[in-house]
Amino acid sequence: MSTRRIYMKSVVITGSARGLGLEMAKVFRRNGVNVVISDLNEENLKKAVEKLEEIQSDSKIYSCVCNVTNVDNVKNLISYAKENVGKIDIWINNAGVNQPEKAIWELDIKDINTVIDVDLKGTIICSNLVMQEMIENKGGAIYNIEGYGSNDATMLGLSIYGTSKRAVTYFTEALAKECETKNTGVIVGKLSPGIMITDFITNALGNGEKINLSEKTKKVYNILGDYPDVVAEFLVKGMLKNTKNNAKIEWLTNAKASFRFMTAAFNKRDFFNTKKLDK
Repeated sequence: MSTRRIYMKSVVITGSARGLGLEMAKVFRRNGVNVVISDLNEENLKKAVEKLEEIQSDSKIYSCVCNVTNVDNVKNLISYAKENVGKIDIWINNAGVNQPEKAIWELDIKDINTVIDVDLKGTIICSNLVMQEMIENKGGAIYNIEGYGSNDATMLGLSIYGTSKRAVTYFTEALAKECETKNTGVIVGKLSPGIMITDFITNALGNGEKINLSEKTKKVYNILGDYPDVVAEFLVKGMLKNTKNNAKIEWLTNAKASFRFMTAAFNKRDFFNTKKLDK
C-alpha cells in the first residue's frame, strides 16, 4: 500500500532570533508548520534554533542570516527557504529597530537612515522579492508588522519610528490592493501586536543603545503591554485561519485598550521590575 506525503505549510519570519519573531516561530512549530527564522546575528539564531528544538513537533526548523536592507541577502533567504521547505506559504516582515529617544533634529542622520532602512525599506524589499516567488507559485500570504504611528499617533522619541510604521501601513494596504487588482492569488495583511514588553522598548537601533523611558511612558506600557508569547499565540492563530486579503489581525483593539485603562486601578502590573525584558 502506498503512502501519501502530507504537505506541511511553511513560514519565513525575518528578525526572528528573539522577541515576537521567535515567539511566533514557536507557535507555528507547535501547529506543525515548517519554520525558517532569520536574523543578523548568527549566534542569536543558533540559540533560537535550540529553543525551537525543545518543542515536540514533526515540523522542520531552519535558520539563515539575513540583512533585510540588502537585496542579495533577501534573495539568498528566499532561495534558502525554497531549497529547504519548498513553497513559501507565509512570509512575515517582522525585522525592525527602535530609535533613540530624541527629537527629530537631535538624531544623527545615520540613525534616521537605520530606522527607515530596516523598518520601512526592509519591508518593501522583502515584499517586492517574495511577491515574485509567490506569484510564480500561484499563492501565498505576506504579513507586515504595524507599530506605534500606524494610527497617526505621535510621541517625542518615536517620530522616525512612527513615520516608518505609518508608511508600512500604507504600503501594506497598497500592496494588498495591487494583489487583488492583478489577481495574483497572494494575500497581504497587517499584524498589529500592540505594546510588547521586550528589550526592544528599552534599546535603540538594535545595537544595545539604551532608551531611558519616562515614568509616564512606563505607566502606559504597564497598562497596555503584554509579553510577546501571549501576543504571538493570538497572531499566529489569526494567520493560520485567515483567507482574506488586506486583513488586519489586531491584538490590542481600542475596546481592549479602553477596558485596561478603566480597570488599571484594580489590575496593577509592573513589567519593569520583573527583569524579563530580554524575552
